[in-house]
Amino acid sequence: MRLAREDLFRLIEPLLPLVEKPSRYLNHEWGAVEEQPGPFHACLVYPDAYEVGQPNLGISILYDALNGADGISCERCYLPWHDMADLMRERHVPLLALESAAPLASFDLVGFTLAHELVATNIVETLDLAGIPVRAADRAEDDAIVIAGGPSVWNAEPLAPMFDAILLGDGEDAIVEIAACVRDARAAGASRENILLALSRIQGVYVPSLYDVVVDDTSTRWGYAVPRDGTAAPEVVLKRCVADFASTPACAGHIVPYMSIVQDRLAIEVLRGCARGCRFCQAGMTYRPVRERPMEQVVEASERGLAETGYDELSLTSLSTTDHSQCAPMLNQLDERLSGRGIRVSIPSQRLDSFGVDMANAASGSKRGGLTFAPEAGTQRLRDVINKNVTEEDLERAARNAFEHGWRRVKLYFMMGLPTENDDDILAIPAATHRVLEIGREVVGRGKKSKVQVSASVAVFVPKAYTPFQWAGQLEVGEVERRARLLLGANTDRDVKISYHDPRTSLVEGALSKMGRAGFDLVLAAWRRGCRFDAWTSEFNYDAWEAAAKELGYDLPSIASEGFPLDARLPWDHTSPGVSKGFLQREWRRAAQGVTTPDCTRDSCVGCGVCPTLGVDNVAWGERA
Repeated sequence: MRLAREDLFRLIEPLLPLVEKPSRYLNHEWGAVEEQPGPFHACLVYPDAYEVGQPNLGISILYDALNGADGISCERCYLPWHDMADLMRERHVPLLALESAAPLASFDLVGFTLAHELVATNIVETLDLAGIPVRAADRAEDDAIVIAGGPSVWNAEPLAPMFDAILLGDGEDAIVEIAACVRDARAAGASRENILLALSRIQGVYVPSLYDVVVDDTSTRWGYAVPRDGTAAPEVVLKRCVADFASTPACAGHIVPYMSIVQDRLAIEVLRGCARGCRFCQAGMTYRPVRERPMEQVVEASERGLAETGYDELSLTSLSTTDHSQCAPMLNQLDERLSGRGIRVSIPSQRLDSFGVDMANAASGSKRGGLTFAPEAGTQRLRDVINKNVTEEDLERAARNAFEHGWRRVKLYFMMGLPTENDDDILAIPAATHRVLEIGREVVGRGKKSKVQVSASVAVFVPKAYTPFQWAGQLEVGEVERRARLLLGANTDRDVKISYHDPRTSLVEGALSKMGRAGFDLVLAAWRRGCRFDAWTSEFNYDAWEAAAKELGYDLPSIASEGFPLDARLPWDHTSPGVSKGFLQREWRRAAQGVTTPDCTRDSCVGCGVCPTLGVDNVAWGERA
């Protein structure tokens, strides 16, 4: 039964002295919107701890959009940490929204951000704490409509049973349309079933309950989804895409927290989309096309946002910030406008060439922290396979430029387990890292006084939906560990630090990335065994996941390592970011041949299908360097 809307902070307040970081649960941060009058109440949930979710730019954008719409009030909610969650269960306190302290279960619309696959058990935990039935099929007529969106919707099938609807793609306009649809339908007395039917008519909205799963000889073992007869649901749900990015607010209302958070700075999204075409990168395929924000808008929004929040750091965010055609003059203008104010400008996405270093120099001013490059693979052969389109010479020139301009710490990102990878590719990772260190020593000198530090972080490759590698199997844990020993054994210099990610965390991520709707049983079984906050190294419990899988007759390693036939119908084929399956198949074949594909914003169209399918175009405000 849906709970009444009332302020229940009196139930939380006595618990605050008993938990760590009580400021996670306080309202009235600077910039937060007070509960607004109106008949329709929405709540956006980031299903992780406050300090992780509070700086999420997507939440900020949607929060502003909903609160700017007539008759809609929007609040936020984050997942309490273990100590608070345990106390809330013990004392029968439901999960509350942050602004009004009203029960989450009292809202009309509840929206979750799917940031990554390992958030799965946190969503179960959130719904359970709120008293909202975990399965959408179990919800009553007046229960909240529970939706999801975000970067990890592209195989949402293992989570689909929890959601009434899932938004694919850009949310600024769509979230208001969704809220208005639910509001108006409820005001007209529509049934829950008819509300979901109405939502399915909105472009970009996928309603899982309107689709049946079919397993046959054309599919993988997880089957594929088809619309149920009589629903008129689309066979393929196309993503929502904002064609005119410049028409959206450049500076979402930023809320200044009371406590330290993971990204405590002002963030301005300077462009959306990336066309470099890295074959492992889901975001690069699903956020197409490229849409830049004009320089003047970025500079003006940065000044205004810094003045309103008091931050001393500005982050120019995107998938590829230094690809912005106006990056250099933009940074020059910001330097002029912010000069003498002690404000640091950061570029989180760093290009692996000298231009990228020049832009990092322009952004950092006199401050030289660490510089990060992502070669992804150690050999040119493997970089061609993944379409990285950078060379060893690019890396060496960038490193030399960095050290000559005062940088002393360089971090390199690589992946292990990429398709066609062999031992020579693994051994090339420490070799490349050592070469960067030697360049630093050549430029700066040797010894501790030089302060030159080079490190390499090696992630386990996880194949993702809507990439050319979606048909690949993941490297098995035993083989990851063998290659990791080879990697670490080849590091002969104590000044080089090499680390690699936990392969078991990647194994669970990989299994969830491949499974269909039946995967929800695994998520639920893992949560019942205590799994939550799985993305936190300190909290991840592989044994519980493995036991949950065995309980259901699943073998996690075989699920993650399974390759799919190129012509198989996949669990996510009924959703689409606009990239054609034919293009992805062609890229898979080009990868096997080691043939690269150019960036269409610098070259001609590569035929990915996004622009004609969605009726959009790349938007750049100048020539891209």
